[in-house]
Amino acid sequence: MRAFKSVGGQPIVFDRVKGPYAWDVDGNKYVDYIGSWGPAICGHAHPEVISALQEAIEKGTSFGAPCALENTLAEMVIEAVPSVEMVRFVNSGTEACMSMLRLIRAFTGRDKIIKFEGCYHGHADMFLVKAGSGVATLGLPDSPGVPRSTTANTLTAPYNDLESVKQLFAENPDAIAGVILEPIVGNAGFIQPEPGFLEGLRELTKENGALLVFDEVMTGFRISYGGAQAHFGVTPDLTTMGKVIGGGLPVGAYGGRKDIMEMVAPAGPMYQAGTLSGNPLAMTAGIKTLELLKQPGSYEKLTATTERLIQGILDAGREAGLPITGGSVGAMFGFFLCEGPVRNFEEAKTTDSVRFGQLHRAMLERGVYLAPSAFEAGFTSLAHSDEDIDATIKAFRESFSAIA
Repeated sequence: MRAFKSVGGQPIVFDRVKGPYAWDVDGNKYVDYIGSWGPAICGHAHPEVISALQEAIEKGTSFGAPCALENTLAEMVIEAVPSVEMVRFVNSGTEACMSMLRLIRAFTGRDKIIKFEGCYHGHADMFLVKAGSGVATLGLPDSPGVPRSTTANTLTAPYNDLESVKQLFAENPDAIAGVILEPIVGNAGFIQPEPGFLEGLRELTKENGALLVFDEVMTGFRISYGGAQAHFGVTPDLTTMGKVIGGGLPVGAYGGRKDIMEMVAPAGPMYQAGTLSGNPLAMTAGIKTLELLKQPGSYEKLTATTERLIQGILDAGREAGLPITGGSVGAMFGFFLCEGPVRNFEEAKTTDSVRFGQLHRAMLERGVYLAPSAFEAGFTSLAHSDEDIDATIKAFRESFSAIA
């Protein structure tokens, strides 16, 4: 039922997905730019992923003990992601961020964290402060049911604002365990870091004895094989991941510097465990997905596809006389129905959400499935063809004209 309330429509119930397409229970076909909210970067139900899963399931769905597949996927992640020297698999991005928070507090002996307005790090209580994504879509500043005591140590700053971060460090000397952020915001729309922002955070955390954490649940293996940190050349201390590394099955991971990760049980004193963590099915799907992504030309194709799509969207909006701004990196894109640039959550909230709802309904009528929220990024896949992009741009042109 995710977010459909905000676009004024009834949720679509899907029957099946394949490649870049989704079919609802009434048989309607859509070009899909949600991709299961990010994991389906190779396309839905990729035949090689399905074949690998069929073989793996014959050996059992969960062992309750280590399996060799965990090591294989861990080695692939460590090889790809600059910050990761050790990694622990969990079952979701939320779980990864929860575990990471406990870890940075254990390592530093400090309690406070800094997050950014509009950045979403899962639905754990301590992160539901100016959280963007579904919270923003539903018009909620935070979430009911979260005690003030739980978020008392969560400090917030505007994204792309280094001075605010400096001020928080000055006001809380020797008290901040770390800074966590989406290196590209995908849960308040699509917002890129301004030049020097990530580099500035890296320096500020070092100067203040705090850890820098990139939440790459969304950007990991999506904007480049090494994620946002490889793309921008800024290496954090720790990284959280999910989505793509599970190939469409439930997964999460957190990893980073060896001296920090060695604190995680059973090797260290910081407790964390999970019944289905590292299960052979999720590991199998993740391994095959990364193998496909590592093939020559994969990211060049993803980038070219996405750039052509977003340029077509922006051109169509401007031709219809609508205010519009947006962009893309790798296989991730987004746009706002307002004048740009959009650099933070406050500016993102100036987008015309009512008109976006009209656009969303018009696109559905033309067979294109966008995220049902003005505050979500979109995703392309290796399965999207030139014909799919052409049809999508045509649908945008017609839809923008209809709502202008």
